[in-house]
Amino acid sequence: MDSLNLTTLQKGQKVVDDAALNAFAAALRGTLITNKDANYDETRAIWNSMIDRRPGLIARCAGAADVMRAVKFARDNNLLLSVRGGGHNIAGNAVCEGGLMIDLSPMKSVRVDPATRRLRVEPGATLADVDNETQAFGMVLPTGINSTTGIAGLTLGGGFGWATRKFGLTIDNLISMEVVTADGKLVRASENDESDLFWALRGGGGNFGVVTSFEFRLHDLPGEVLAGLVIHPFDDAEAVLGQYRQALETAPDELTCWAVMRKAPPLPFLPAEWHGKEILALAMCYCGDIETGQEATAGLRSIGNPIVDVVSPMPFAGWQQAFDPLLAPGARNYWKSQDFAELSDATIAVLLDAVRSLPGPECEIFIGHVGGAAGRIALEATAFPQRNSHFVMNVHARWREKSMDDACISWARALFEATKKHAIGTAYINFMPEDESDRVEAAYGANYKRLTEIKRRYDPENLFRMNQNVKPQAEMPAPS
Repeated sequence: MDSLNLTTLQKGQKVVDDAALNAFAAALRGTLITNKDANYDETRAIWNSMIDRRPGLIARCAGAADVMRAVKFARDNNLLLSVRGGGHNIAGNAVCEGGLMIDLSPMKSVRVDPATRRLRVEPGATLADVDNETQAFGMVLPTGINSTTGIAGLTLGGGFGWATRKFGLTIDNLISMEVVTADGKLVRASENDESDLFWALRGGGGNFGVVTSFEFRLHDLPGEVLAGLVIHPFDDAEAVLGQYRQALETAPDELTCWAVMRKAPPLPFLPAEWHGKEILALAMCYCGDIETGQEATAGLRSIGNPIVDVVSPMPFAGWQQAFDPLLAPGARNYWKSQDFAELSDATIAVLLDAVRSLPGPECEIFIGHVGGAAGRIALEATAFPQRNSHFVMNVHARWREKSMDDACISWARALFEATKKHAIGTAYINFMPEDESDRVEAAYGANYKRLTEIKRRYDPENLFRMNQNVKPQAEMPAPS
């Protein structure tokens, strides 16, 4: 391998000679690739096609030892470092420009121990990989809503979806992690081992190291769930959302219902005359007995005069994949997010006004329904800051042509600003785009100071900075 001019942490340039590169490549069980390799463009491509960065080196890791060697190589050469798990993060922080990208996607092991009801997962696995194994044993780990999402990034940011209200966030089910820290060492983090690191990793993102293995507790969820869509005309959205909000006040933990507003895609069960028109969809899932679920969802399903109601029993893994076609790789994406304690009339009015000016047919607004078990965890128990939010808004701008960038991004930003006065100030870091670095401190709220202290102890040089970055707290001078 020829010598390379690579980007440093300070965005300067450093020549790494061929001897050092060849020694690094020879030490890996995986592979080291550059832009001269045939699989370079495929490896650097991620879900959000707006991200088109070109790493100088990509280390495709086969195990924890490879990760340790890659972190040491980046540290010893002062290289800009990024870490790719599933590559689904909206900000695109998986890919750095000119530095070293650690690619964890080959590390996909997922193992269920049915006797102990525990799950061990490597960081390259997707939610589909996890569901495939856990559902075979009639068990579930609460995760997200898109099966192509990587388990690592989702978990480190918190992780919420259809089973969260019943079983908590993904991080609430963590037992331990194996982590390569900035000094290149592998450590175990749990309530009893490196407990501060364990606290920080549960919501603190990729700021503190590279997780090479996750250990989770699992929950029983055998057979089928009651899930599906109830789709309403957008003209009825104000009244429907008002009743939706009221119905959720008494919803059991087993029931989750998200609201989605967009132009209707050509869904096979939706009459053709509605395709391309603005609609409001209530997406619901009941994680429990089907007959009880029919009773629990009756109030939501009786609202208004829906176009279609396709709520029915189905395998949980199938429901987890229901939105995959609408969230496939290859599109340009930009998100803005807010947390709400309540869905007020004023908030609803702002949302409806924005839907009337959607800049493209794939743009949407969704309101995630959270709370339940996740909301009964103390704010200071984990780094995750959103225990008080009951609804999470994601303004999802999605389009195909670069010429639409300005219109779609401006629309998302305008809606974010218009809803700011109704929000509670925290944010889900997995929904934050790369231009929100100034929002990180506010997003973590009261937990931010402790995060900076832990960052200083584990990563004082801020090697892990390609993320929603928590900067290490400056050391206090010794008293004179």
